[in-house]
Amino acid sequence: MHDAIALVKERLSAIPIIRLDWIEPAPMGIDAGFDIIVEMDVAGRSRQLACEIKSRGEPSIIMSAIFRLKRNLNTQSEPLVPVVIAPYLSSEARNICRENSVGYFDFFGNAYLALDEIYIERELEGRPTAERRELKSLFKPKSARILRILLRDPGRSWRVTELADVAKVSLGQVSNVRGKLIEREWASVTPDGVRLIRPDALLDDWRNGYEAPTGPRLEFHTTLHGPALERALADCLCIRDGKGVAALASFSAAKWLAPYGRVGSHFLYTDRQGLERLKMHLQLSPAPRGANVVVTLLDDDGPFLDTVEPAPGIICTSAVQTYLDLHDAGERGREAADHLRRLCLKWV
Repeated sequence: MHDAIALVKERLSAIPIIRLDWIEPAPMGIDAGFDIIVEMDVAGRSRQLACEIKSRGEPSIIMSAIFRLKRNLNTQSEPLVPVVIAPYLSSEARNICRENSVGYFDFFGNAYLALDEIYIERELEGRPTAERRELKSLFKPKSARILRILLRDPGRSWRVTELADVAKVSLGQVSNVRGKLIEREWASVTPDGVRLIRPDALLDDWRNGYEAPTGPRLEFHTTLHGPALERALADCLCIRDGKGVAALASFSAAKWLAPYGRVGSHFLYTDRQGLERLKMHLQLSPAPRGANVVVTLLDDDGPFLDTVEPAPGIICTSAVQTYLDLHDAGERGREAADHLRRLCLKWV
């Protein structure tokens, strides 16, 4: 409470035409719909703010706070301006406040207040360390397995047990991810289970915090090219008979999903048995220099859960995984990623 009061004082005192008369906790008789009352003079006009303090700033929490604020303000005899205060408000939460004509302050530095006499808006890039850490955990390999399945068909509703089975993770892992998605209003609960409602927002944050799949990165050379290479790939990709698994990735997957320019190297993900198949069928030889085949031996097989087959025998990472890898590959990769997203990742 005291920190929130100090924050409001600091933000408002910096505005020359504002004179703070008093700021204190709301009277005990008022429902918890707001916590602080601010009395101030703005260019000669008396104004009152009703502020609610929240310990977290996820969109669902802020939407609930706004509902409570507005419900309480309807019972007050004096006109009060609603304001939400939280440690950090995401861009989604800030948009919700603005759309509902509610002001906000957060301890990260974001601020918004629109009155007849003044307009305050401050938007800062980045996120607090704790927020970045929590988001990062959502995109770790085990959690990412669940996100891949949801993004494959955002309109579908999933039971927790179904998701756990398809993603090959525990029920607790699914419940944890499900809760985080709902908190951020990226997903909602339907009678048939959980489904995504804002897949683009989810993909944006995953892209911004993306870490490429881990595993040894091996470089080889092949003399195969053109149709001969494609036939060899069709013979060895994504064999799920206990003899290994492999898939085209990054620029090589984009060539089949949404072609955008040419690159001289071929990129693949594989497991240990799949690597042996690749070596044999693609006639790979170690290449300390002049490599034209880059193979990542994955520590986690999550990227194989949602592979696609754009042509017979040609197995690629999904559009989502390919987009993330391209965006992580530098400026040229980002151009290819944007092109792929326009063609393959348009959700209604």
